[in-house]
Formats: sequence, C-alpha cells, structure tokens
Amino acid sequence: MSIALGLLIIRLVVGLSFMAHGAQKLFGWFGGYGPKGTGGWMESMGMKPGVLMAVMAGLMELIGGVLFASGLFTVIGAVLIVATMLGAIVKVHGPNGYWATANGYEYNLLLIAVAVAVGLALIGAGDYSLDAILLK
Repeated sequence: MSIALGLLIIRLVVGLSFMAHGAQKLFGWFGGYGPKGTGGWMESMGMKPGVLMAVMAGLMELIGGVLFASGLFTVIGAVLIVATMLGAIVKVHGPNGYWATANGYEYNLLLIAVAVAVGLALIGAGDYSLDAILLK
C-alpha cells in the first residue's frame, strides 16, 4: 500500500505541475502569457511559427499532465512529458550546462527520469490509478 500511495503522490505533483504549465501557455493562467506571449518568446529562440509551437507545447503539457496525474494511459502521458522536456533541453536549457542555477537542464532531466520510471512501465502508475482500475 505504501508504494501505491508514493506513486500517487509523485504522479499528482508531476502531473498537476505539467497541467499548470500547459494552462500557462494555452490560457495565460497562473501567471502565464498565453499562446501569443509564449509564441513570441519561442520565436525569439528560433521556434517558428511561435504561436503554433506554444499551442503544441501547451497541449502536450496539459494532456500529458492530466494523463500522468490520473494514471490513465500513463504511458502516453509519460511520453508527452518526456518529449516536452527533451524539447526544452534541446532548445532552451542544454547549452547552459547541467545545473538549474545556471538555467541548465537539471530539473528537466529529473522530470524525464520520473516520467520514464513511473509511466513507461518501469514501475507503472500503481494501484491508485485509472489504469489499474481499467486494466483489471
């Protein structure tokens, strides 16, 4: 039971955080800039068309977060989280080195590790997940 509860906590914290980041990009919630503002920032880094890139990243974060948090199709949620974080490393954080204090990829790599370990069948979503209920 304690493993299932631990997995639930991990999934909720990571999944809800990704949902919030997606909502920042898509709707401007939680201090975000919405598609237009985020798109302008993305275009300044060479990701064009910026608004489309912002919407795509926002959808990946929002949907990935919902799936991961709920434990529904957790593998798909994990893939979306990993893809988003790999994009962030390649386009934003990678050139800055490892440490987050220098805007590096430390935090992104941590999230990738969690998504891979939990979502990509290394551990699984746990007993307190929609996958566990639906796949029984």
